[in-house]
Amino acid sequence: MRKIKEFMIENLIFICGMASIFFVVLIFLFLLKEGLALFNIESPLKFLFGKSWYPISEPPQLGIFPLILGSLLVTAGAAIISIPIGVGCAIYIAEIAPVKTKEVLKAGVELLAAIPSVVLGFIGMVTLVPFVKTVFHLPTGLTALSGSIMLAFMAMPTIVTIAEDALYSVPKTYKEGALALGATHWQTIWRVMLPAASSGILAAVMLGIGRVIGETMAVMMITGNAAVIPHSILVPVRTLTATIAAEMGEAVVGSEHYFALFAIGIVLFIISFAINVTADLFLHKRQ
Repeated sequence: MRKIKEFMIENLIFICGMASIFFVVLIFLFLLKEGLALFNIESPLKFLFGKSWYPISEPPQLGIFPLILGSLLVTAGAAIISIPIGVGCAIYIAEIAPVKTKEVLKAGVELLAAIPSVVLGFIGMVTLVPFVKTVFHLPTGLTALSGSIMLAFMAMPTIVTIAEDALYSVPKTYKEGALALGATHWQTIWRVMLPAASSGILAAVMLGIGRVIGETMAVMMITGNAAVIPHSILVPVRTLTATIAAEMGEAVVGSEHYFALFAIGIVLFIISFAINVTADLFLHKRQ
């Protein structure tokens, strides 16, 4: 009876794993079916590197290079802000904070992750956007910097939670051995704990960046939605995700605009896949 239960559970887990892969493949095939139809009309190079996004002009101009640069700029800004702060918070919670403080901080961080992105976007519009406008003396605070700060705030709960779990899962003997050899607490953290938990911390960072790339509502509300090539982080930008969310409801089914939005989805899928493959290669290299 026990062997039967184990056999059923193992097969159920296998089926769930295969189903997740199957659904991802179906999503990608659906995107390909709709998105590749654009390339019967538009050149892939012109689509990827065109500098103008005017989908309802005559003829339509469907260059997404400004959208790609906008997404990369906002993502890079959010990563620069969220990674050091998030990893630092995880180190503090896992290794330094007293027990009672640790419990309060963990609950607070997990609560932040539950706040809907549209609420954070509204808070950013009311507080962050006027602040950026005043501090940098800009005509508008709806800039890539505002989007980066808000997305960093959204990514930090993911980074902190997973990185803290990775640090906590490091065997206690590593820490005890380092301290017994005369290392200070900070040397133990820097030379022993962080290298031992590096794979988990990297996973936390990649998941945080994945959250940033896939975010839609917050960036649509506070980045200005200007489909122009950004020359600074203090100018309005438009991201790939915001473009799909803002225009899909208005696109005529079967039009060039409609197919172009699905092609943007393919680009987003490829970017996310490339990030995950890079992280996986780095993990294997570390091992």
